[in-house]
Amino acid sequence: MMTIDNYKFAGKKAIVRVDFNVPLDENGNITDDTRIRGALPTLKHILDEGGALIIMSHMGKPKGKVAAKYSLGQIKDAVAKALGVAEVKFAPDCAKAQAEAAALKAGEVLLLENLRFYPEEEGKPVGIEKEDPAYEAAKKEMKARQKDFAKVLASYADCYVMDAFGTAHRKHASTAVIADYFDADNKMLGYLMEKEVKAVDNVLSDIKRPFIAIMGGSKVSSKIGIIENLLGKVDKLILCGGMTYTFAKAHGGEIGESIVEMDKLDVALGVEELAKKNGVELVMAPDAIIADDFSNNANTKVAPSNAIPAGWQGLDAGPEAQKKFAAAIKGCKTILWNGPAGVFEFDNFCAGSRAIGEAIAEATDNGAFSLIGGGDSVACVNKFGLADRVSYISTGGGALLEAIEGKVLPGVAAIKG
Repeated sequence: MMTIDNYKFAGKKAIVRVDFNVPLDENGNITDDTRIRGALPTLKHILDEGGALIIMSHMGKPKGKVAAKYSLGQIKDAVAKALGVAEVKFAPDCAKAQAEAAALKAGEVLLLENLRFYPEEEGKPVGIEKEDPAYEAAKKEMKARQKDFAKVLASYADCYVMDAFGTAHRKHASTAVIADYFDADNKMLGYLMEKEVKAVDNVLSDIKRPFIAIMGGSKVSSKIGIIENLLGKVDKLILCGGMTYTFAKAHGGEIGESIVEMDKLDVALGVEELAKKNGVELVMAPDAIIADDFSNNANTKVAPSNAIPAGWQGLDAGPEAQKKFAAAIKGCKTILWNGPAGVFEFDNFCAGSRAIGEAIAEATDNGAFSLIGGGDSVACVNKFGLADRVSYISTGGGALLEAIEGKVLPGVAAIKG
């Protein structure tokens, strides 16, 4: 397999799939540039070696339609500044950038517009449900269009570099299908991808125990696969965030206006049974910081997670939960964190996530290997100033979880074969 260090980029045009799906404020300013910084070693290496650089990415979920709020044109200048170049050229249509790509000279950079403005990127039929009898035919047609779209993207460059771990679990045109149009000597993983794959291997192939996973977020349904998989690997599992209230409700608790998945109560009980069967210590929040409105300025008080009054909702782990989480993390040697303990974006509801982050940092100081994955968890460690006190910060959420589940990532397989 070709590696980025062995490839001769001089005089070549390299098309690089990055994950620049960065969060923006209402004025289009980047609020967290972790993903851009993560791609810089690969991008700068290509330029330093005398190559020309074509950058492609998605942003948001425009669902195959052009939407100004998802335009990568908003981050063009920020990318130029990060790369240390005077200008990043911009192609306003990623599928019609032949002229811009052809004109690109060594040392120059071209950023393509959002790949997901085309439904062919994701390769899913648009405007038709899976239950529709015509769905399979539409799916087959879209897959053909996806190949054509990938072929166009491939035509812009001499080589392809996959460096978007955050989308490596998707078989999209730009993450996997495009690799079919380059031979083995002209496609490779970028530095970020190499680091991400190695970090996952560190967790799975060389587990130091006790091994604890902290899974947060709002929904049990979005994490059930990884939760069930982890119950066969970890010694302890902290479940926090919005999913707390689905578990509380499953036991007949009162949760007020807290987020809940009523159709997943049996799933929650099943998770508890599986944890017990596997001898895994399942740690959940006994109390919550509750609010009378979904707002940073709401009135707050502390209540048991299963006794939240009507008109109130749980927005963060309570004081007892924070102590319980920190105690569970202390002494662990392998730590995986994906998902916050509350609405950490609101300063008044970030204490639970901060307690987790600080406990992880302390454990890391004492020799643990800590892997932080998922946009919200990454934003947490950055917000709390803990980024330099954890072992590894992953740029991927879904990709990281699927890799830990043991699934083959299409974006990796397309390069490795």
